Order: sequence, then structure tokens, then C-alpha cells
Amino acid sequence: MAETANTTNVEVDKITYRNFESEKDLAIIIGLIEKELSEPYPIYTYRYFVQKWPQHTYLAFYEDQCIGCIVSKLDDHQKHGQYEKQKRGYIAMLAVHPDFRRLGLGRKLISKTLDKMKEDGADEIILETEITNLSALRLYESFGFIRDKRLLSYYLNGNDAYKLKLYVK
Repeated sequence: MAETANTTNVEVDKITYRNFESEKDLAIIIGLIEKELSEPYPIYTYRYFVQKWPQHTYLAFYEDQCIGCIVSKLDDHQKHGQYEKQKRGYIAMLAVHPDFRRLGLGRKLISKTLDKMKEDGADEIILETEITNLSALRLYESFGFIRDKRLLSYYLNGNDAYKLKLYVK
């Protein structure tokens, strides 16, 4: 018997996940993120991530509707004063359609991207989130992220952000 969410009657076992595949996916991602995140991004930002790191972008679908996505990257990073480069993951965007929240989609999308980054040799993973987004902070902290730094007036709306960091190695 399928597990069903109380408020939306969504059969969560029918939610599927896959990586970014094509320009068609880009339009879907942009549509979802523009509705759900407070920060606007130019199309070049989306293309930067999905064209260079499609393996670190995941989409969640229910039937034919994209209901969530996570956009990330993994590249080399050299810390100040160190010669050795590290592999640093970065979660740029995470969005879940409001009708499909509280079903574990955000957790599943984060888990998929963290697993892929670890598999690809990540030493650390970072992200930023608004200090007022308590549910996001709780979610990321449940994965072991710590508050590394407060970024004053980081977002266009004037809100501060926390830079969160997860040490992998």
C-alpha cells in the first residue's frame, strides 16, 4: 500500500528523482526556483551550474510535475595560505513546491547531492541560507552542517545569511 501524505494525498513512493538532462529541465528548474526562493538569479547562473555539474543537480517529480530541485557543484578550492587544493561542494539552490512540503523531499534531494559529492571526493560542502529560514537551518543542521559565518545584508531583500559548512574529511 502506498504511503500518503495527510494534507496533499500524495503517494510519496511515486515520487521519482533524476539528474539534470537537458535545456527542457533548465526551464523547469528556473520556473520552480523563481517562485520559491527570495533571490532572483540570471539565466547565466543556472547555466553555469547545470552545464558544468549536471551530475550535482537533481529534480524530483510527481507524475509529470517537477516538485523539487537542488542545484549544486563540486570543484577545487584553495584556502588562503595553503598550497593544497581541496574539493569543495556548494549547494546553490534548493526548492520544493509548497504543495509538496513536509514529505521529506528536501531531505531526499540534499541526501542525494551530499552522497554524490562524497562519492566524488568532497572535503567540505558549503551553502548559504537566510537567518530567518529556521526550517532550512534545522534541516541542514540535521545533516551535520554548522553555522560558519554570518553574512550581513547578504540577500537583495536586506536579510542576513548564515554560511553553513559540512566537513566531510
